[in-house]
Amino acid sequence: MSTSNDGDYEVLWPRGSRHVQRSALAPRLDTLNGKTIAQLWDFLFHGDKVFAILEAALRERYPTARFINWREFGNTHGNDERAMVAALPARLKALGVDAVISGMAC
Repeated sequence: MSTSNDGDYEVLWPRGSRHVQRSALAPRLDTLNGKTIAQLWDFLFHGDKVFAILEAALRERYPTARFINWREFGNTHGNDERAMVAALPARLKALGVDAVISGMAC
């Protein structure tokens, strides 16, 4: 800091410098009709209840949407989390998934 008393002070910007460049978001789906939607859950909170409610509401709005239940994928959190998440892109592609609903609890 400046020690002069002339009213000018050196300041530091409170944010750090940006180290990661932002990338464009994936294109959004125009509809969920006819799409395959995967449900992912970390087995915390009440995901089993929440996904049942979400799926019912989405089926009303998008009657031709197909859902792959969270039971198909297993726990996204826990002892095998790294392996499960690492294998996820290939698994989603093999299942023809168009969208994912990922439920997490704190």
